[in-house]
Amino acid sequence: MFRYLNVFMLGAALLIPVAVGAQDRDHAQDRDRQEKRYYDKTGKDWHDWNQTEEQAWHRYLEEHHKKYHDFARANSREREDYFKWQHEQHH
Repeated sequence: MFRYLNVFMLGAALLIPVAVGAQDRDHAQDRDRQEKRYYDKTGKDWHDWNQTEEQAWHRYLEEHHKKYHDFARANSREREDYFKWQHEQHH
């Protein structure tokens, strides 16, 4: 009985780091899918697309009387206009 307990404990000790590592990797992949980065050529800076940026995008569309659509689907002119508006909001 003691031998089986030792084998079980050794097996668990070997499997726990593998399971934790896989979970961390999955979490990092989810985070990568959720947050994207966009480069603003005019402002010469990067915008991390997170919840705050998404809310600003909604405000921008409302203020400019545009129908909501994902920023990822916006054309380059619309992205430039948004980044310009975004920088004006912070100054």
